[in-house]
Amino acid sequence: MQDRPVLVLGSTGYVGGRLVHLLLEGGYTVRAAGRSVDKIKARSWGDKVEAVQADMHDLDSLQRAAEGCDAAFYLVHSMGAPSRDFAAQERDAAYNMIQAAQSTGLKRIIYLGGLGEDHEDQPLSKHLKSRAEVGRILKLGSAKVTILRAAQIIGSGSSSFELIRYLADRLPVMITPKWVRTRTQPISIRNVLGYLMGCLENEATAGQTLDIGGPDILSYEELFQLYAEVAGLKKRHLFPMPLISPRLSSFWVSMITPVPMALSRSLIEGLRNEVICRNNHIRDLVPQELVPCSEAIRRALVKTEDHSVETCLFDSGRTCMPEWATAGDPGYAGGTQFQMGYSARLQGDPVSVWNVVQRIGGEQGWYFGDPLWRLRGFIDRLLAGPGMRRSDANRPGSPQVGDALDFWRVLAADEGRRLLLLAEMRLPGEALLEFSLDTQWENAVDLTMTAKFLPKGLFGLLYWYAMYPFHLILFSNMIKNISDLAGTHLYEPPRRIR
Repeated sequence: MQDRPVLVLGSTGYVGGRLVHLLLEGGYTVRAAGRSVDKIKARSWGDKVEAVQADMHDLDSLQRAAEGCDAAFYLVHSMGAPSRDFAAQERDAAYNMIQAAQSTGLKRIIYLGGLGEDHEDQPLSKHLKSRAEVGRILKLGSAKVTILRAAQIIGSGSSSFELIRYLADRLPVMITPKWVRTRTQPISIRNVLGYLMGCLENEATAGQTLDIGGPDILSYEELFQLYAEVAGLKKRHLFPMPLISPRLSSFWVSMITPVPMALSRSLIEGLRNEVICRNNHIRDLVPQELVPCSEAIRRALVKTEDHSVETCLFDSGRTCMPEWATAGDPGYAGGTQFQMGYSARLQGDPVSVWNVVQRIGGEQGWYFGDPLWRLRGFIDRLLAGPGMRRSDANRPGSPQVGDALDFWRVLAADEGRRLLLLAEMRLPGEALLEFSLDTQWENAVDLTMTAKFLPKGLFGLLYWYAMYPFHLILFSNMIKNISDLAGTHLYEPPRRIR
């Protein structure tokens, strides 16, 4: 047991979310940091940690988060961020981290980076180079830094596993970049977590750079074939072509899989670099049974099929309420804001209405006009957006703050009262979609559906007016169908309120 909390930066991400659970099981006091405290509290372990708001680009908030801690896990990264200046963002975050560590007396930082060597004839991809640079920056500070360098992480919900799974499941024949024959040394998420915990508990790892990998070294082509074998599929046929660019490949991958284009491009660009361990010193410092790649794939498939995926690649995303939606400034101060909605009074059980509302999206659909929603999702994929294939359907229970829901992100999920979604599709502006339930008496509830939009520029104005007729058709019929599925009766047809 430790008296001083362990800080986890990136606590609601794919690795961080699972590490927090493991730390709590080990008896540690955990301070979970993120841009949204509500998102942290919505996790399954949210009531067992110290939840603090921290932005890696806000030094003051980072210092407050690190105050009183001896050790911190640095699990944040901008891989897959659409910004072209992601390397500068990662540098800024790393420099803020070393300043926060210096001012608060933080003794240790454990950083999860990426494998790969930068050679003149084969330079690292932009993201792998940025990952290495972050490690070098962190070492400039006063805290002792442990750098763990990993290749692909194999686990249910990981970006690498999901990319392989969707491609292998859907494409018996693939035309690929020539880099598909590059060697890699993937590692099970279980072993990654074991090494992170082991480094915290073994002081001898402080100040070291350690490569971590599983027991198997294989090419990406062999990795696809191994997945097919474990999943019970026929052999996949891959045809490497030297002229296929990462940009073209990432576009194709984003149309076949739910992995966002920016993320898939980062993964595909990294294929050109051989990522295998150059030293195995970590195995002496933190001994554990290494999970073979085939077993890691099998375990990931079991969790996926059982709908028991704890964290996934879609966990990263903005979960803060847009300032324009809460500031209350007049229109001329905050820009033109549009709003429209429908409302209806339903006779029946309010709980049944909420149960229908909270199931919206994913495999359930949007209760009316699903072809239109799918068309919008297809257009979004063409524009490198998330599209309609994201969903946290593999996780049981009600939607939680931070969950991905097709091309939306859950901002609020107040049981029985409110579901608020933030648009993450490509838009000339920012948009919110809200479902609110106002119980009038035991067997009557007002259901209101509202869209809010802050346009950017002339194209944003044109977009709102172009979509307005579709909103008129969709919203009223969605409310009718929600009422039917909930077994309630409409007192009168849905009425437009704004």
